[in-house]
Parts: sequence; structure tokens; C-alpha cells
Amino acid sequence: MKRLIKTLSVCLLVLMLVLTVSCTKKESKTPDKLTFWVYDTGRTEVLNELGKKFQAEFGVAVEISTVDLGQIRNQFLLASGGEECADIAIIPHDNLGALVENGMVTEINLGSKKSSFLEPALDGFNYNGKLYGVPLAVENIGFFYNTSMMSAPPETWDEAVTIAENLIKAGKAEVMMGLPDATYNAYPVYDGFGGAIFGKKADGSLDGKQVLMAEPGFVAGLEFLTAQVKKKLIPENIDWDGAHVLFESGKAPYCMTGPWALNRFKEAKIPYAVAKFPSVKKGGPAGNPFLGVQGMIISSVSPRKLLAQSFAVDFMAREENFKAIFQAEGRPSAWKSVFDAATDSDTRGFNAAGVKAVPMPSIPEMGYVWDAWVAAAALAFSGERSPADALRNAKAQIEAVAK
Repeated sequence: MKRLIKTLSVCLLVLMLVLTVSCTKKESKTPDKLTFWVYDTGRTEVLNELGKKFQAEFGVAVEISTVDLGQIRNQFLLASGGEECADIAIIPHDNLGALVENGMVTEINLGSKKSSFLEPALDGFNYNGKLYGVPLAVENIGFFYNTSMMSAPPETWDEAVTIAENLIKAGKAEVMMGLPDATYNAYPVYDGFGGAIFGKKADGSLDGKQVLMAEPGFVAGLEFLTAQVKKKLIPENIDWDGAHVLFESGKAPYCMTGPWALNRFKEAKIPYAVAKFPSVKKGGPAGNPFLGVQGMIISSVSPRKLLAQSFAVDFMAREENFKAIFQAEGRPSAWKSVFDAATDSDTRGFNAAGVKAVPMPSIPEMGYVWDAWVAAAALAFSGERSPADALRNAKAQIEAVAK
């Protein structure tokens, strides 16, 4: 028995050593090459060109590979990619939490370049008060309105309702709008009424133990949406495609959605503009959407961490490089001057809607929020529970599994 235990212990030790060194095997073969994983093909060509510039300046090649986002996340968590192990990768910021909690990404110091980035973009890659990524682009939804039905967007939600009701009475519309969902796309309503999902710690980072979804602001947001459902201004059935069809067919004057809908609206030849979201009170703050941030992370087990930092910060964090990325891919830039210089009307509209956008929570507890939130909205819309009661139930569900 002792011999068996000893044999098993040796095998386990060998396995651990294999996993530990697998990411360093490539270093012995290609010490002069950085490996860079991207999951979105839209930037591959421009990153290849920038990689060539880096090689000319620093003497180190950059190998760009398109890799499924799930594989990026899993391989970074395992830290055992073997010959395919990456030094740098691009991820959406809401994938960051698990990587930080498992110690698989490196803290990044932007130095004096920090002031060149949009603050909400930096917040997206801030975890427990530390920065773990170089933001590249931001993404948020906007408030679409039909320009043949109104010359300017409504300033308040009450005004939006009144305009919609008048259009319906005149036979020019059938509903106010559809909801692609009652959570992510509807968040500007909850935010506008003062709602938040989590509280914050002393350092400003989110506290997953403080679930605020049953607080007055969040409840008021769901009450507003539920009231419009009861008046049949918003269909009770939540349908992502259906909400877009209502707008592009001219049956609804508004739609809350993102840049991914632009092509379909243009193909439908519906006259539209993108604006910031209405406020609750005239002159009050507009509701803010969730912000998605895409950025570069550096593997904590990479033997080329310093070289990767040079690429991500010293080289990539330059205005001309961010201009090139924006021109190639079109998502609003995380670099302030490039973000502010956008001239396309759609981009300016999304920028106006997202100037104070709320970074999507990246803490692990957010994973427990979605199902409970969806269920709460469904219960409120159907009349089975009041919005307040539905959200109290959602909060209890989240807290029960997030202990």
C-alpha cells in the first residue's frame, strides 16, 4: 500500500510539473515571438499590420491567431495551452473576474498613458482596485427612434410614452416598443430610475454581497416597464427578434438596441437616428446602458510577461494605433481622442448614449443575476407578482447561491 501511495504521489507530481511547464515549452523554441489570441476576426488584419510595426521597432514577431472566446477563457484558466499557449489575448471585460480570482492574468500599469483612456473603459478592467487589461474598444446600446414619426427624440420617459400613445391613436404605430429582453437591453430604464445591481466596497469596486435589486430605484424601473406592458404599449412576450421587427417595420417608434442592429435597419430602409436614453425628469440625468469593454490581457504564466507589457502598453497604447483599430473595425474606441473625434452619426449617437455607461459587472456573482432577473420581470409583466415582490424574490435567489 505504501508503495502504491508513493507511486501515485510521484505520478501526481509529474502531472503537475507537465501542466506548469507546458506554457513555457514554446519559449525554448520561439523566445523572440509573442503569441496573441483574438476571438473577433474584425481586428485580425489590422493587428497583423501592427504586429509587423512592433517587430520592426522592437525586433520581436507577434503571431496573431483567431481563437474561440470559450477556448481563450478555458486555456487561460487551465494555464496549460502547450504549444498553443498565448502571451496576450483580447477578451470582453465581463470574462475577467474568474481569471483574476484564479491568478491567471497580470496586473497592468499604464503609467502616464492612463489619462488617455475613457474612464468607464478602465473601470471595466478594474478588479478589486487593480487594472488587469488595456482597453481597446467600448460597446453599448443606444435609443433608436423613427425620424419620420418625430423630429427629435423624447427627453423623458413620460414624453416617450405620450408620443407613442398619440402615434397609436393616429394609426401611425401599433406599440411604443418591444423589449429585446427585460434585463441587458432594458438596463437604461432601471439605471435612469436610480437602480443598481450591486453595491460598492470602500475602494469603489463592486461588492457581490450587496445585492441592490430590491431597492427603490430598481423597483421603480421595473414598475415603469410593467405599467407600459399593462397598457399594451410594450408587448408582454419578450422577443429579441420581434422587438427589432416592430421597429424596422414601422410598427413601433422606438427600439433599445446596439450597433449589431444597424445593418438590418438600413436594409429595411427605416428612417432612424440613435440618441441617448430618456431621463425620468426633464433636465435630469439620462438613463445609462451597460458598457461592454474589449481589451488586452496578459497571461500571468507567460515567460514573456515583460515583453507582452511592452507590446500592450509601450507600443499599442498610442493614438495612431487606436485610430487604425477604429478605422478597421468601427466599434467606439477606448482612447479618448479617437472616441471624441467620431463623425459618423450612428457612432456619435452610441457615444452620446454611452458617455456614462455602466461597465457590465465582471464579478462572479453576476453569473447568478441573469436568470433571477429574467424571472422577476416575467412575474411582474404577467401580474403574478408585484415588481417589488418579484425583485425581492430575485434578490433572495441570488444571495442564496452567491454565499
